[in-house]
Amino acid sequence: MSDTILAQNHGEWVEITLNRPDRLNSFNDEMHLALRAELEAARDNGARAVLLTGSGRGFCAGQDLGDRDPSKMDGPPDLSVTINTFYAPLVKLIRSLEMPVICAVNGVAAGAGANIALCCDIVLAAESAKFIQSFANVGLVPDAGGTWSLTRLLGEARAKALALTAEPVLAPQAADWGMIWKAVPDADLMSTARAMAEKFASGPTVGLGLTKMAIQAAGTNSFDEQLTLEALSQKTCGESPDYAEGVSAFLQKRKPNYSGKKA
Repeated sequence: MSDTILAQNHGEWVEITLNRPDRLNSFNDEMHLALRAELEAARDNGARAVLLTGSGRGFCAGQDLGDRDPSKMDGPPDLSVTINTFYAPLVKLIRSLEMPVICAVNGVAAGAGANIALCCDIVLAAESAKFIQSFANVGLVPDAGGTWSLTRLLGEARAKALALTAEPVLAPQAADWGMIWKAVPDADLMSTARAMAEKFASGPTVGLGLTKMAIQAAGTNSFDEQLTLEALSQKTCGESPDYAEGVSAFLQKRKPNYSGKKA
């Protein structure tokens, strides 16, 4: 397995760390494939939550531009191949996982690194961390879902300004704007993120996963379509052992013991 990604199995949840700290965890092809393999393994092995973070002083600086340097190529690169081969499958995979995916942004998140963080379900960031849509600095457009995520999270005005100016957004401001969930003191970031992952992994993960999917669908569904989706999702939840356990625990005034299994 590639050492560009570190994975620690905590039983019912997995902590995955981007591990190219000398390159601010910027992506090369090897790291892309390794990260996807670990996310797929978490899904296939029944993990109930995933925590994604970075090693060293940054979360992720996006694409390693040394691997896409036109001066070292016979002609200009077709960057759509990079998007379609690596970034699009990655962010689609993260959003398709029927479990909470937490991102703990431990430092700078730039370019595609920022947008990979934003496609996760809950983003916690160290107060010193910052988010930069750095694409404008090299003549590119935001990718890895950035134009989609920024617009939905912040609205058109702020999305355009951040994308066109490449101005950094510090974590407290990102939290105030609703771009991320919370900014926490640097020293508390990982303990806070791990406690959240542990809580999700011991929770009613059938319902949590379906909640994630329903909220993601709301942006394109009509109101009637969303009501239908809610009813179908609630049917699945109601048939799960988690619902029976949750009701029993509530009535018996005890802590529930959720299995996270469907009927």
